[in-house]
Amino acid sequence: MTRAAGAYNWRKVSKTTRPEVARSDMRFVFHRSVRGIAIVLGCIAAALLPGPQARASGMERFSQFINSTQSARGEFEQKIVDKRGKIVQQSKGSLAFSRPGKFRWTYVKPYAQLIVGDGSKVWIYDEDLKQVTVKRMGQALTSTPAALLAGNNDAMRAFKIAEQGAKDGLQWVEAVPNEKEGGFERVRMGFGAGGIEAMELFDSFGQHTLLRFVSLVRNPKLDASLFHFTPPKGADVIGE
Repeated sequence: MTRAAGAYNWRKVSKTTRPEVARSDMRFVFHRSVRGIAIVLGCIAAALLPGPQARASGMERFSQFINSTQSARGEFEQKIVDKRGKIVQQSKGSLAFSRPGKFRWTYVKPYAQLIVGDGSKVWIYDEDLKQVTVKRMGQALTSTPAALLAGNNDAMRAFKIAEQGAKDGLQWVEAVPNEKEGGFERVRMGFGAGGIEAMELFDSFGQHTLLRFVSLVRNPKLDASLFHFTPPKGADVIGE
């Protein structure tokens, strides 16, 4: 049965009680990251570029993407770092997107998670908990980094985007949402000579998520079924 849920009520308490306290705490950190990734997937789309020139600025590379990249696929590695600089979680998986509004984000380690944006809704499936959370795409696209996936003037007006200069061998761009409802306070995208290499997502808890991209392919032909999701039989569905 579908149940109404708050914007960030991604977990079902009755199914998350664990005898192993440490594992439960780690899953909490992981789930909080997952809900943030669900609204920031558009930034991945907005950061892939078709072979930028080595001397181009971050803003130039960002603009080039908006005009020329419609889809992409690849793999990612993710680390969650607390406010003391300690790594509290590491994960990896694969991603694909098709503008506007369609994406698929799959975690394979340490917990199986699937996030699918079908153009109208965002679905988050926790395989271990047998739980699906669903949210309307429009809510995520108005005031969160996912708006960047649309790649139009309305999306760009939802952010303050600024050049951040060079650091650690990369050119950086920062996007700060005008509305503070998305869970992340700011997003930084780092570009090397070959395109996007890193992303940093800073949340209101003092933590930040570090993403590294591997084997990204620009404008591949993607099967439409990648962006379709049907809740598995027996799974609890929370949301709209």
